[in-house]
Amino acid sequence: MSTALRHRNLPQLMLQAREALMAQFRPILNENGVTEQQWRIIRALLTHGPLEPRQLCDLCQISSPSIVGVLLRMEDAGLVDRERMADDQRRVRVSVTARSRQLGRRMIPVIEERYASIEKKVGVETLQQAYDVLDALLAPLGCAPADVAEAETDPVSVSRRRGSVGQTSVRR
Repeated sequence: MSTALRHRNLPQLMLQAREALMAQFRPILNENGVTEQQWRIIRALLTHGPLEPRQLCDLCQISSPSIVGVLLRMEDAGLVDRERMADDQRRVRVSVTARSRQLGRRMIPVIEERYASIEKKVGVETLQQAYDVLDALLAPLGCAPADVAEAETDPVSVSRRRGSVGQTSVRR
C-alpha cells in the first residue's frame, strides 16, 4: 500500500493564500474596529442592498449558527438594522446603517489602495489569472463565487473585466 500522494494539498495552499491576502487587509479592519466577518457582511450589504441572513451566509461564507451572533453584535454596535418583513414575520431583512455607510466610505479607498499595492507586487495579469482560475475551479464544483452577482451587476466591475476602465481589467 503506497502512502505517496499524487496531488499537492490544494485546500492547504488556498488557506495559505487566503492568510497571505488577509494579512494585507487585517490592519485596515483592525484600524476601523471591525472583524473579518463583519466587514464581509458590510461589504455584501453595501454592494447588494438589504439581504436576508441566509443570503448573507452564502455570500459571506459564514455558517448559519454563527451569523445569528455576528448580526446581533453588529446590531448592538449600530452597524446593521434588522427588521421583520411585512409579508412574512418569520423572515428578517438586514440592512446597513448610516454608521456602516460612513465606515464603507472611509475603508473602501484604503482597501482599493491595498489592492493596487497587491497588483504592483504580483502583477495585474497574475491577479487576473488568479480570479479566472478560482472562478473556473468553483463553477464546476457547483459553487458560484460570492462576488459573481456583484461583478455582473456592478458597472465598474463589468467594465474592468472588459478592460475599458482605467489601466486594469482585474475584478475585485
